[in-house]
Amino acid sequence: METAICSRIALSPSHVLSPKSGDRLSLYKGHCANHGIPTAILATGPGKGGGLLERPTIEKTTPGRESEFDLRKSRKTAPPYRVILHNDNYNKREYVVQVLMKVIPGMTLDNAVNIMQEAHYNGLAVVIICSQADAEEHCMQLRGNGLLSSIEPASGGC
Repeated sequence: METAICSRIALSPSHVLSPKSGDRLSLYKGHCANHGIPTAILATGPGKGGGLLERPTIEKTTPGRESEFDLRKSRKTAPPYRVILHNDNYNKREYVVQVLMKVIPGMTLDNAVNIMQEAHYNGLAVVIICSQADAEEHCMQLRGNGLLSSIEPASGGC
């Protein structure tokens, strides 16, 4: 089997292949155009891509079940809500810090103290910004522990 560089190749009477400089053709016999049968054409030149593309995989979902893409999209489009802690004259500062750390996931001691101080001096403080369902749950837990709290839409995002 030889590899030749040719200027023109007739694949059939109606099709003519004109390879560019640097293209390689594998032939059964002969050197050039109409003397052999092309068996493989490597159409990549220097610096060009080539090869087969892999077949794309299409995610199939079962009826009644959302795809991972749909879940991510719905999370992104859900408007955020603020959980607000209001100052009261009943609870001690240490107790407020303990409740914040118990109720809000990931709440550190430093953040809880800062939120408590802000509510004490300014009358209210933003505890967390999250989804509406989570905000409602956090608000109910804070109230269940004797703290005054509310939620509101977080205009302007997180």
